[in-house]
Amino acid sequence: MKRSEINQLIAESIVFFDLMNFKLPPWAYWTPEDWKGKQETCSEITDNMLGWDLTDFGTGNFHERGLILFTIRNGNIRKDKKPYAEKAMIVEELQETPMHFHWSKMEDIINRGGGNLVLELYNSIGDNQFSDQPVVVRTDGILRTVEAGAQVILTPGESICLEQGIFHRFYGEPGKGKVFVGEVSAVNDDSNDNCFFEPVGRFPEIAEDEKPLHLLASDYQKFL
Repeated sequence: MKRSEINQLIAESIVFFDLMNFKLPPWAYWTPEDWKGKQETCSEITDNMLGWDLTDFGTGNFHERGLILFTIRNGNIRKDKKPYAEKAMIVEELQETPMHFHWSKMEDIINRGGGNLVLELYNSIGDNQFSDQPVVVRTDGILRTVEAGAQVILTPGESICLEQGIFHRFYGEPGKGKVFVGEVSAVNDDSNDNCFFEPVGRFPEIAEDEKPLHLLASDYQKFL
């Protein structure tokens, strides 16, 4: 992806979060220059990969298969005691986050506002394959059973709890607009805890056609 495209997507995301009346922490708006001299006091941010995150899952087509998110808080099992994480995400209509599950992380996915979020679910078996057995989940604390591969649609205010080993993909329902999605979970470790059904790229290769307006979490080692 081009840095100019990433800059534009972050700028549009800031506008959307404001529209949803969701306020990001002050450092979300820092430029690379604002970060200078703050590495020691901001080590929790950089070590735990907080902040802006964006991926096209290696496709080169962000709007078809991609995700932009902001990690607000996250623990680090090697460095601190915080056992939880929180993310704010924006999902476009029919913009897919591909099928995957987590080995360790249990998470709640929440529709915070905007359009409707569609999830497709499978249990995992054997060599990371789909089970044909029904999936048992809780939506807003209510136990429900859905057929393998069935759609669960979350309207604004609704949430679903996904336990470890449940395959899931999600996208915005067409005709309903962008979705403001929240995630509350155990510690997030994108380097080791994601199991995708098919190989994908997690962090984009960036063509630096202009300077970054705001740093991605994957930029910290490069720019700080």
